[in-house]
Amino acid sequence: MKLVHLSRALVLEGAVEASDGMGGIAVTWAPLGTLWAEVLPGTGRDTAGEEVVLTTVPYRITVRGAPQGAGSRPKVGQRFRDGSRLFTILAVTERDEAARYLVCFVREETPA
Repeated sequence: MKLVHLSRALVLEGAVEASDGMGGIAVTWAPLGTLWAEVLPGTGRDTAGEEVVLTTVPYRITVRGAPQGAGSRPKVGQRFRDGSRLFTILAVTERDEAARYLVCFVREETPA
């Protein structure tokens, strides 16, 4: 197994829904904690959004393992923040049988 270098501190964020006061829902993001991670890029591509072209870049983010249900275990629908960069979590799986590390498959979207 390849050695993992957890050298970047990423903030794990979860969505918080609240009434917007006009009958709808406003979504904000709240920090859940900081995780040390290894961030490895995939290959990028352009996709058409509703009004802009988005450059989509997939990444694999590896963090220390955490048991199912633990607050420190990333989940689909959460995101990582690295300064102004945002990585939406698409899938999470154990990296090895001992579950020492988790691999999060994420997507970073930036306007082109």
